[in-house]
Amino acid sequence: MLPGLARDPVRALLGFGERAAGEVVRLNLGSFRPYLVTDPAHVQQVLGDRADNFGRAGDGPFWGPLRRLFGDGILSDGPAWSDSRRILQPLFTARRVEAMMGGIAETIADAVAELDVPARAGSPVDIGAEQARIVCRAMMKALFADRISVSDALRVIEAQDAIATSVIPRVLVPFVPLSLPMPGDRTFRDAVRRIDEVLVPIVRSARATAAHGGDDIISTLWRGTTDDGRPLDERQVRNDTVAMVAVTTETTINVLTWLWPHLERSPEVAARLQEEIDQVVGGDRVGPEHLPQLRYTRMVLDELIRLYPVAWLAPRQVIRSVSLGGVELEEGATLLVSPLITQRLERYWERPEVFDPDRFAPDRVRARHRYAFFPFGGGPHQCLGMHLFYLEAQLIVANVLSRYRLRVRSSRLPTMQLAAALRTKDRVELELRPAHPVGVA
Repeated sequence: MLPGLARDPVRALLGFGERAAGEVVRLNLGSFRPYLVTDPAHVQQVLGDRADNFGRAGDGPFWGPLRRLFGDGILSDGPAWSDSRRILQPLFTARRVEAMMGGIAETIADAVAELDVPARAGSPVDIGAEQARIVCRAMMKALFADRISVSDALRVIEAQDAIATSVIPRVLVPFVPLSLPMPGDRTFRDAVRRIDEVLVPIVRSARATAAHGGDDIISTLWRGTTDDGRPLDERQVRNDTVAMVAVTTETTINVLTWLWPHLERSPEVAARLQEEIDQVVGGDRVGPEHLPQLRYTRMVLDELIRLYPVAWLAPRQVIRSVSLGGVELEEGATLLVSPLITQRLERYWERPEVFDPDRFAPDRVRARHRYAFFPFGGGPHQCLGMHLFYLEAQLIVANVLSRYRLRVRSSRLPTMQLAAALRTKDRVELELRPAHPVGVA
């Protein structure tokens, strides 16, 4: 199976999933032989109902390489993860996120409005780069109290992009020990150094003021304690700060990049989306009050993240011997659980390759197994920022489409790149023009 993975990893993985036909199967990747889990009922057992039997395995084939960046904390497992999750979870409850939406909506509207300059000049824009700017401005203000500037956040994201691609050789050849040099290792080390140069001084300076209040992520971490009452040490606050910058930005930036080519290729979807936004928003600035009415916009986002789940792989390690789907799994075995595979299998989705937001109409959602769609994971490790993603992405899409009419310079869909997080391999350029030119009623 290794040659297929090397030639076209996405096609190979989907082929493995189709051939598995819903069974728990073992992949022969030489000395590395993980089990592939694709059936939603089995996924529910691994991520949800029996999650205690399946750990993230910080030294495993996927998390091991990334642990060199994120360390122990919110993206690990065990006591460090438990402490970080308990400390950070109150910042991401539905009530708390909705309370932030007024400020986030204002920030996004102002950031999107800066596209007026290229729109009036007729200059194309790299929409991925513009989305990064918009998302960073909103998230650094709402979640980090502007402790991290937008320019610094963009430097961190650039370094994280380098890290995401530099670990590909280790993810695809997971049996090579970390002690042996591999292509991408130097890029990885350089990128981690750049991230620490930006974030570690910010983390340290926040320590002095955290005791006096502040509900931003870094202050909250400094005030947090372990289960036995000890304050978090600087390393864990650093680890969680790095992780939270990543998880609160990359999903929105990456997923929305695929939206615009799909709208160009699906004019009926584009027209329906535009009609909803025009009716709901009208000539107003997009605000939190509009979001509950943007139902089709939410369906479009669901369909996007079905096709392009940024967290495309959720490997687990068997903590104690267990049976799954009639297969006896030995202690220490690796399981590969992938929303990218399950969410594109014909066994669970009709015409899965087609971009069809209507598959997320309420009646069709109720008819599906809940773990046929799990782009944010599930169970105790479900992503904290799921609710925030949908609201933020709706605001960005509604602001762009209420303010501009756009054309994609190439309607070809960007190539998927299987990195630490799924991303586009190609730039997407848009030509914008004002929807309401100056002087036109």
